Amino acid sequence: MLASCTSTLGKEERICSKKQIDQLFGGGCSKSMTAFPIRVVYALHPRGDGNPQAMLMVSVSKRHFKHAVHRNRIKRQLREAYRKHKGVLYEALSADSSKGLSMAFLWLDDRLYDSLYVEKRMCELLNRIKEKV
Repeated sequence: MLASCTSTLGKEERICSKKQIDQLFGGGCSKSMTAFPIRVVYALHPRGDGNPQAMLMVSVSKRHFKHAVHRNRIKRQLREAYRKHKGVLYEALSADSSKGLSMAFLWLDDRLYDSLYVEKRMCELLNRIKEKV
């Protein structure tokens, strides 16, 4: 199955529906943590058949970056950093195959950062989430 492969980030691993987004932000069971300039909101949920263990969403505010090219660059950096280090989460989630994890990565700052810095901060967040799960 493609979702279990840790070197890709497919469509099935992304949160797309409004229902899933509302559950993540309005469900009351979600938690958040920050490694500036990234904030993650995450929630555990029961995992159905065919669903990946972890699903994500990336958001960059138009208020911070007026030009789409800058917002898209940050989203690309966040997705790539997650793709490289998501194996950490999959190791923690593989112990219990009935649990799934939904995450939303939000950009907090109004300046651009180097990809290595973004990757370092993403790795910190994923390790902290792994400890909580």
